[in-house]
Amino acid sequence: MVQATTLPRNEGGITAAVEALSAQFGDRLQTGQALREQHGHTTTWIENQAPDAVVFPTSREEVSDIVKVCAEFGVPVIPFGTGTSLEGHVNAPAGGICVDMMRMDKILAVHPEDLDVVVQPGVTREQLNTYLRDQGLFFPIDPGANASLGGMVATRASGTNAVRYGTMKDNVLSLEAVMADGTIIRTASRAKKSSAGYDMTRLLVGSEGTLGLITEITLRLQGIPEAIRSARCSFRSVDEACRAVMMTIQYGIPVARIELLDEMSVRAANQHSGLSLPEVPLLLLEFHGSDTGVVEQADTFAQIAEEFGGFDIAATSTAEERNKLWQARHDMYWACLGLRPGAKGISTDVCVPISRLAECVSTARAKAEEMGLMAPMVGHVGDGNFHALLLIDMESAEERAKADDYVGWLNDLAISMEGTCTGEHGIGQGKRPYLRRELGETTRFMAAVKAALDPDNILNPGKILSD
Repeated sequence: MVQATTLPRNEGGITAAVEALSAQFGDRLQTGQALREQHGHTTTWIENQAPDAVVFPTSREEVSDIVKVCAEFGVPVIPFGTGTSLEGHVNAPAGGICVDMMRMDKILAVHPEDLDVVVQPGVTREQLNTYLRDQGLFFPIDPGANASLGGMVATRASGTNAVRYGTMKDNVLSLEAVMADGTIIRTASRAKKSSAGYDMTRLLVGSEGTLGLITEITLRLQGIPEAIRSARCSFRSVDEACRAVMMTIQYGIPVARIELLDEMSVRAANQHSGLSLPEVPLLLLEFHGSDTGVVEQADTFAQIAEEFGGFDIAATSTAEERNKLWQARHDMYWACLGLRPGAKGISTDVCVPISRLAECVSTARAKAEEMGLMAPMVGHVGDGNFHALLLIDMESAEERAKADDYVGWLNDLAISMEGTCTGEHGIGQGKRPYLRRELGETTRFMAAVKAALDPDNILNPGKILSD
């Protein structure tokens, strides 16, 4: 298990803050060990660092009150959504108060004529799209997990639709946030563009709770497409599949999704989801548009794929068939665990320029085989992002060390290719050592922003920036 950084604790301040907040929130402040550990745990191998208390606010004013108390006593504040983060974002390395946002789950306003919606941070992606469905609208960012929108903003989430609809940074119009002194701010209006001052919205998107606690979000929406068509195509090698992706993007086909599964991932999907796909590298695609448009796009892709050795090409507009394929993709984490029962899955991601994707994936696969690691790979390859899931026996110190070495090696490989150590997982605790390697002196100015906005370092300390 990876040892997380431990920061000095303010024992007296923590005791005083818990007492003050308990008086205000009553049974909405909990200190039971199991609940605290749940709020320090994420889907990661980083050791659990539980907060000292968990509080459940229901309004911006209550979040402000919590932060003011913590600021008064110098106590850390750690925001929490659904707990699906992968890099130790919600750990409490100095103890403190976890602010669970999941009771702030109201959809406050939908403006269909403006294609935007205002939500509280505890609203989940699936909850929002269910609510919007009868209005012919949807929110396109799909990280796979049914994450909270507040958490998706905080980690600058992405997902399968990013190749067409962008990431969270492209779909947030405005935020309301509580800053380190308890002040409530709004970063922008609902206007689709603005030249008014510093872009505080983009500063908070991806800040992982280290600069402010998000209490309200205004999001861009999209109209549900007239037609949706999915396609799949098998290849003899990952290299051929990646080159087909590059040509598809360069050709200007407006794909909504384009996902890669290597042969190990396809085998897992067949076993877990009852599919019968050829167990070789696979591309899954989705096209959005008119009835004729999506057929033309799928046909053009098929022609490109055949040039690169693609075979077993199939396309469908039937919702049941489409959903079966994409559900198998979303179930990939659990499916891959079945490849090695009893193992723990350690997920990591990198992103490189699309021209380096084939080389990066092929090199990463060869390195895993050389190190004797089982590491199925999948990727949102339309934007150069892919994930490796290392299947590790956590009782084996040798395997844990190998996995740690591999993750570090992969991060360095992506950075050497002018890519990034994380396309969508974020930095948290797990990737802090690689941020300075990637951005160099820029991290010094990031630290200056953090010090200016949170001078006492109470907002999610120990994340993103190295001490």
